[in-house]
Amino acid sequence: MPWTSAEMAWRVAQDLRDGMVVNLGIGLPTVVADHLPPGREILLHSENGVLGMGPKPAPGQEDHDLINAGKQPVTLKTGGCFFHHADSFAMMRGGHLDVCVLGAFQVAGNGDLANWHTGEPGAIPAVGGAMDLAIGARETWVMMSHCTKAGEPKIVERCSYPLTGLGCVRRIYTDLAVMALDAAGARVMAMAAGVDAGSLQARTGIPLRFD
Repeated sequence: MPWTSAEMAWRVAQDLRDGMVVNLGIGLPTVVADHLPPGREILLHSENGVLGMGPKPAPGQEDHDLINAGKQPVTLKTGGCFFHHADSFAMMRGGHLDVCVLGAFQVAGNGDLANWHTGEPGAIPAVGGAMDLAIGARETWVMMSHCTKAGEPKIVERCSYPLTGLGCVRRIYTDLAVMALDAAGARVMAMAAGVDAGSLQARTGIPLRFD
């Protein structure tokens, strides 16, 4: 049974360590904010100039002047702050983020990331700060579905879409498994209930290690 978006976000949240400064990319990664473990201090950063974001607000409590980079209403924890967009990018480019969690169209076995453009005619490019995040953060993690809607693997030997960053991805969270990428390739850390090694490998475009 594939993991839901909430279950994927929960798994990412459990792996974030106390004291980390973390950027959550637009889309699926934003759900991680709603699943941070109680008592664990994790500072959430948004590229539009926010540090110390909390989970999404309760219905009716939205403040539309308080948004993340995806224009979604968010909350602010005690001690949270706002700053200029240029300062936010200086934080991203200066190696001050421990982890960024990004969505992706494809991830290659060597850690290359493609997440800003499919190359399809008429598709609107939307790189935003993804390049700065992918290269500037100390670690880049990806959250995405394991396969496309057509059933094609999104974890591939070589990305066919325009690249966002080279060799930057260290961990992949999909609806089927959690994998770590290192010099030896992809190592499976966990699989969703009902997923076995054979079925996971069949849906993945690179060899997997199950040690």
